[in-house]
Amino acid sequence: MFVIITYDVGEKRVGKVCKKLRKYLDWTQNSVFEGEITKGKLQQCLAELNNIINKEEDSIYLYQIANPKNINKIVYGQEKNAFDIFL
Repeated sequence: MFVIITYDVGEKRVGKVCKKLRKYLDWTQNSVFEGEITKGKLQQCLAELNNIINKEEDSIYLYQIANPKNINKIVYGQEKNAFDIFL
């Protein structure tokens, strides 16, 4: 399945959440990750995130797309990708 995950977490947890999501998905923009993932890997990822976040302060949004062929992604401005951070 194709998913998009966005998050808004406290400063102390941003790095941990970002690092965890990089293990499973592609970074596309600050606080936004997307990509193909199996149900099992998604459950594992969410369980690990659940151990990091503070449920009273933080938010994680999960968008599941059943048919990624129907997505029309248009980027206005600079498109970010994982390789940009190494330049």
